[in-house]
Amino acid sequence: MASNHINSILSSILQELLTQTEWMWLEEKGGAEPLQLMTAFVATPRFVGRRSVTISQENTIALNDEVPGFTVTDWSTVRLSRVWLLTCLDSSDQETYVRHIETLFDTAEMNELVALYSALPLLDYPQKWLFRATEAVRSNVGDVFDALVMHNPYPAHYFTEAAWNQLVLKTIFNDKPIHKIVGLEERANPTLAHMLSDFAHERWAAGRSVAPEVWRLSSGFMDNALLEDMKHLLASEDPNDHKAAALACFHATSSAAHTLLAQHPVLEKAVQHRTISWADLEFNDLNTYATKP
Repeated sequence: MASNHINSILSSILQELLTQTEWMWLEEKGGAEPLQLMTAFVATPRFVGRRSVTISQENTIALNDEVPGFTVTDWSTVRLSRVWLLTCLDSSDQETYVRHIETLFDTAEMNELVALYSALPLLDYPQKWLFRATEAVRSNVGDVFDALVMHNPYPAHYFTEAAWNQLVLKTIFNDKPIHKIVGLEERANPTLAHMLSDFAHERWAAGRSVAPEVWRLSSGFMDNALLEDMKHLLASEDPNDHKAAALACFHATSSAAHTLLAQHPVLEKAVQHRTISWADLEFNDLNTYATKP
């Protein structure tokens, strides 16, 4: 099974959320033989009511200490119960364990897939789930994609650079908030920065906007091409574009970026005095597909 500590933390959260009858059913299935446990994974909505998960600060800290970036906040109790069941699955025999998880993936409906992808950072033998994870990036099912991408540390740990870049680009393309991607800044790379620049040029040519927070991925790679993008942002009519360019230039190591920012002293002071930050540009409802008037 997964870390005993993780299993214990999730048990504590569930016992606070479930009725006694629900928890007794779940606890019994968590200790059952694998086939019974897998059947319970599918049957969970029949025995556990669907409620929104909220957790104490103590459990939030404990969970983040064990798996940084991972959260169950805003999940449903059914999703959390299913993930907990997976952490109870005996993993001592790798071949059997992997076969059981693969069987669940092969037969899962959408909500079951959401639970399976949510559980990836908690499963043993993490390299075995890489193919499934990269498949989810190609998924057109929003909930499945979100389960892999949002607050899930698995991709940051195991994706190749190419797979990672595809994940980030698809998140941006789908107008989803990239600040919910775990490891976003740690895995920034020059290839991704220039792919984002190309993407932005296509959007601008079509009269559409680009989410301003994407430029946080450009700071470390500020060459002439990206500097031209900063100039474009600073000339925009959108004040959020100005903030994005100012922040990207300020955090860049390029002296040319600093010189460009110095030409906009109000923005430069705002960044220096921390009256603007990337947190100001973390929008959940982006709607960048609307054509600018």
